[in-house]
Amino acid sequence: MSPASASSLARRIVPPEPRRGPARRRAFAAALLAGAVACAVPAAGQGIVPDPPQVAARGYVLLDAATLDVLAETNADERLPPASLTKIMTSYVAASELEEGRIDLSDSVPISVNAWRTPGSRTFVREGTEVVLADLLRGIIIQSGNDASVAVAEYIAGAEDAFADMMNSHGESIGLTNTHFTNATGLPSQEQYSTAKDMALIARALIQRYPEHYAIYSERSFKYNDIEQPNRNRLLWRDRTVDGVKTGHTAAAGYCLVASAERDGMRLISVVMGAESDGIRMRESQKLLAYGFRYFETRELYDPDTPLKVSDVWYGESDTVAMGVSESVVVTIPRGRYDDLEATLDLPRAIEAPVTVGQELGELRVSLDDQLVVRAPLVAREAVAEAGFFLRFFEGIAIFFRELVT
Repeated sequence: MSPASASSLARRIVPPEPRRGPARRRAFAAALLAGAVACAVPAAGQGIVPDPPQVAARGYVLLDAATLDVLAETNADERLPPASLTKIMTSYVAASELEEGRIDLSDSVPISVNAWRTPGSRTFVREGTEVVLADLLRGIIIQSGNDASVAVAEYIAGAEDAFADMMNSHGESIGLTNTHFTNATGLPSQEQYSTAKDMALIARALIQRYPEHYAIYSERSFKYNDIEQPNRNRLLWRDRTVDGVKTGHTAAAGYCLVASAERDGMRLISVVMGAESDGIRMRESQKLLAYGFRYFETRELYDPDTPLKVSDVWYGESDTVAMGVSESVVVTIPRGRYDDLEATLDLPRAIEAPVTVGQELGELRVSLDDQLVVRAPLVAREAVAEAGFFLRFFEGIAIFFRELVT
């Protein structure tokens, strides 16, 4: 059956079955069938997706934030110097600490000599003063201030190397496999590295888990100490759908840019690392985003609140159980191919009580051109307690005769 919308798809694939009382269940017992329910229609027009564009960078990736599908990449897992892209993780750790209540945006943060002397891009904080944490975070995110980064790292963890340990711990929880931090700034270090894909995963985690914090990345300028500096992500001026995230540059890293944009409910994240100039990293990021939005779309097929199937239950106080998915089922597909999706529900031959809420009872599979796009477990939306002895006895007889004729 071809999907048309999140809710209608569920109804058309598996129309809800009427609940049957114990008396009617006896009449249906011999005819009970369970198994795979396949729904499909012939494919309509085939959407054509051209090869991804050539990108002038050492490593790059284009990622759908909802599904983690990679739409374009080259050397996406190659370890490269992250430069100031590091500060995305620096601000991520700060956002986590804010959420846990261990720090507050109104906190006064002391500025050490070490922070004040940190070379590179600066917020121009002064040694021996105290700066409100909210200002330092904007100094990190908008101005890419190394001094602000060190000050926040020292405030949260006591020392920058201890803060780097926190960054690595958060990286593990996000699922990074090729990233290691030794500082909060991105200043050159042989032991500090990341990849285009890992950087995309950091940005995705930040966007999804801390949206209020991420909103700072869309601010175009910040003024501190009577010095106003523009956001270094110039895509904020070029594309109104871009709302973040961060630039980076050192001699070793080249010019880097993580960018994210949202159009019509689809969010893409592009990462360009090792470009030769600011203009190139911006142009190549635009190229990747344009390709993704033009040729792909993100669709939510099912949500946890929609029942997908009502099946019979043996030996239970209730004779049916409703099933659905525990999490939203979202797919990334070539634009124009939505009506060609095919959905299949794989169910056991018989479901027996007791059944608990959330218990896996089957599997949903969605395919396109016979290629599996996504799979998700079908879980019970309600509990079904085991029936009494006599009901279980008579239903056992019904199952016995059913097996004789099948």
